[in-house]
Amino acid sequence: MEFLASKGDYIRYFKRPIFLVLVCVIVLVCTDQDYYSLLGVSKEASSREIRQAFKKLALKLHPDKNQNDPNAHENFLKINRAYEVLKDEDLRKKYDKYGEKGLEDQQQGGRYESWHFYRYDFGIYDDDPEIITLDRGEFDAAVNSGELWFVNFYSPRCSHCHDLAPTWREFAKELDGVIRIGAVNCGDNRMLCRIKGINSYPSLYVFKTGMQPVKYYGDRSKESLKNFAMQYVTSIVTELWAGNFVNAIETSFASGVGWLITFCAERGDCLSYQTRLKLAGMLEGLVNVGWMDCGTQGELCDNLDVSSSTTAYFPPGATINNKEKGGVLFLNSLDAREIYQEVMQHLPDFEIISAASLEDRLAHHRWLLFFQFGEGDKSNVQEFKKLKFLLKDEHIQVGKFDCLSSPTICNKLYVYQPCLAVFKGKGTGDYEIHHGKKILYDIVAFAKESVNSHVITLGPQNFPDKDKEPWLVDFFAPWCPPCRALLPELRKASKHLYGQLKFGTLDCTVHEGLCNMHNIRAYPTTVVFNQSDVHEYEGHHSAEQILEFIEDLRNPSVVSLTPETFAELVQRRKREEIWMVDFYAPWCGPCQALMPEWKKMARMLNGLISVGSVDCQKYYSFCHQESVRGYPEIRLFPQKSNMAHQYYSYNGWHRDAYSLRGWALGYLPQVSVDLTPQSFTEQVLNGKDHWVIDFYAPWCGPCQNFAPEFEMLARAVKGKVKAGKVDCQAYGHTCQTADIRAYPTVKFYPYQGTKKSVLGEYIDSRDAKGIADLLNEKLEAMENKGKRKKSRNK
Repeated sequence: MEFLASKGDYIRYFKRPIFLVLVCVIVLVCTDQDYYSLLGVSKEASSREIRQAFKKLALKLHPDKNQNDPNAHENFLKINRAYEVLKDEDLRKKYDKYGEKGLEDQQQGGRYESWHFYRYDFGIYDDDPEIITLDRGEFDAAVNSGELWFVNFYSPRCSHCHDLAPTWREFAKELDGVIRIGAVNCGDNRMLCRIKGINSYPSLYVFKTGMQPVKYYGDRSKESLKNFAMQYVTSIVTELWAGNFVNAIETSFASGVGWLITFCAERGDCLSYQTRLKLAGMLEGLVNVGWMDCGTQGELCDNLDVSSSTTAYFPPGATINNKEKGGVLFLNSLDAREIYQEVMQHLPDFEIISAASLEDRLAHHRWLLFFQFGEGDKSNVQEFKKLKFLLKDEHIQVGKFDCLSSPTICNKLYVYQPCLAVFKGKGTGDYEIHHGKKILYDIVAFAKESVNSHVITLGPQNFPDKDKEPWLVDFFAPWCPPCRALLPELRKASKHLYGQLKFGTLDCTVHEGLCNMHNIRAYPTTVVFNQSDVHEYEGHHSAEQILEFIEDLRNPSVVSLTPETFAELVQRRKREEIWMVDFYAPWCGPCQALMPEWKKMARMLNGLISVGSVDCQKYYSFCHQESVRGYPEIRLFPQKSNMAHQYYSYNGWHRDAYSLRGWALGYLPQVSVDLTPQSFTEQVLNGKDHWVIDFYAPWCGPCQNFAPEFEMLARAVKGKVKAGKVDCQAYGHTCQTADIRAYPTVKFYPYQGTKKSVLGEYIDSRDAKGIADLLNEKLEAMENKGKRKKSRNK
């Protein structure tokens, strides 16, 4: 909705819409308690813990189960609102920073499902320890960890997904340790599922580093799923005999990799082929797995005193003649998990780095170090022994350091409790402490990202207070989930800005005084320090938006207006010039949420519409004079205005960059040409110009959304390609002749010396820049073809 108003007219229209919006917001969001308290979770609660807590409360407080309670609906709305906000990474960050005031333009929590939904459909796999529920922030880290993953993308509303659930649980238990079994709830992770191209449920995919994802199309029985998944387990089971057995054992000392061998004799039970293959997958890179048929290799089995089927672990350097002295371990179990755990216990632990050699070792190699406090520290789990193998291609060595041996070193590194950190081969000055989950795939992803990025851990000694170079500093708390989700995105961004901007993180639970000094009141708070200039980042937790923010600092897209510059640039603007202005207050939550979208919109409108902002806290009298009564107030000042104060006010609900841009472009003079059947034939088909045509219908919503995009295209290709529009409601025969079957349809009609075909060339895009690039490529190809033809004629 929009309206044209003069300065005086505006006041009458302002109050009523805002009053209605405020009433709606108050009904939706007012709660007496903190959202975390409402759900009974701590501020460091994971998404899974929040879902579990909400489900427990939903089953207890749902109005369907409390029909005699007149407050049941209102009480349930409160916990539903809390859940909808805390499950969303960006909303959770806003809430942690600004409280409910920062959510005034959000409506989450106003609708809820039946009790039956929460009982049977909500959080299908949250209580299954073998199945890892992956959210948007941890998905890429998991599937790129080097381990094999089989992931179930499901929707809680999908009946086939519920039919699969019992089988998926059994399958996960059977292959636990061989393959990581994951699940993604596409109801809570719509963006992730859309990016991955998931359009039906359940969708089952195998992921492995270096391999394209593979979709499963077979029947959903446990055996079929297992057979499909196991074909991607690349580990092998070697058959041993007299000729290769001795060599295998003797060479294991040099390789540092021992052997787990199953001896199959007439007496006793022998491990099945599937069990041996599972063990090979579970122990990949750590232990070789083989088997021997004592029926054909009787003499060798006799020499080893093997008279019945058994399984034995031969560590590197084991001696065959004296098995006890060589440390050979005989295992009586037939269960893959039990054998795996016993073998893992006998594998050597990580090297302990001494205080004397630490600096030298860290200066020449990349390291992942576990910091422990005394030998009794049991913080490391057996599965972490896989780290050496999984990080081998990144040339990262893995070790331990005991802080009790040298407290000074750990204090200097701000290590006060057991943790792990990556050192990037430049000594103790360039390192990053891990703050993610203490699970294998998360540690692997962290180590790989960290050594190849340029983010370092900061403290009082290296904090860039007086640094002449620009820094991006992330003030965070390790217990804060949005903070942990932001860290991988900072690493990605740092690689793009290497040499231009330094990146560092400061743990405010350790350096509270330094954070207080910089007035940090919420986590994460991300700030760019450029000598005396300080800029706080307010955007989403993505590398792309961080890079956009930095680019905007270098080349500002929004003009900060004062009363004087507003009068000069906006009120006395040139006749053909258009301005959009945001009147805001820095303390206003919706204003803070709008700011990154406003800057993004300004970049998209660059060269077409000038964009500015006015700080109404700083220039309160001026804003009052301009009849600004609420924030943010967005106004568009059109071209060819006879009145200096004439403007359009934006009252749309959506304040994202694309909605605002679409609204603004509607006020630009049309560049494209409206075509009739006659002009379409004369100018497009028979003319000597290149044309791009938008076939549309006035009633079509997607057509209306595409209209400003097409105008952007018309401007982008002006002078090279003419742009026209055909109304298919008014001129149905023309569109039928052009074989138009859907709206909007974009077609290209290039002139190549003869009359053009009415069918044209279909363009499968709705993005102005993408279409413009495609047209320029086609024109270049046509030009080159013409040059080659002339050359041949000569």
